[in-house]
Amino acid sequence: QVQLVESGGGLVQAGGSLRLSCVASERTFSTSVVGWFRQGTGKEREFVAGISWFGGRIEYADAVKGRFIISRDNAKKTVYLQIGSLKPEDTAIYYCATRASSIAIISRRLEDYSYWGQGTQVTVSS
Repeated sequence: QVQLVESGGGLVQAGGSLRLSCVASERTFSTSVVGWFRQGTGKEREFVAGISWFGGRIEYADAVKGRFIISRDNAKKTVYLQIGSLKPEDTAIYYCATRASSIAIISRRLEDYSYWGQGTQVTVSS
């Protein structure tokens, strides 16, 4: 059982930035695809970004491309999501999730991820 803990959320003005962190409890995290998702109030949870085991493959949702950067430090069992040029529509709870460690493909589907964190709230004021 992998436990994930997100942090780094908060209240920020439009145009600002934050760095979100996702720390895992297990070393197998270093061989897992990790995805960041978000869910705004009254909206479905959606894919934001994903990163492969060693960071060689990265994908972004079109809505965040050019503004968000995903990275990982396997030695620290941590994946980061730098979010910038924030807009009010980026307001959401941000979740990280991992796929089973044997799977190398980044997926944008929620059901393909096995473990989820509790989320961290990001609120962008206009």
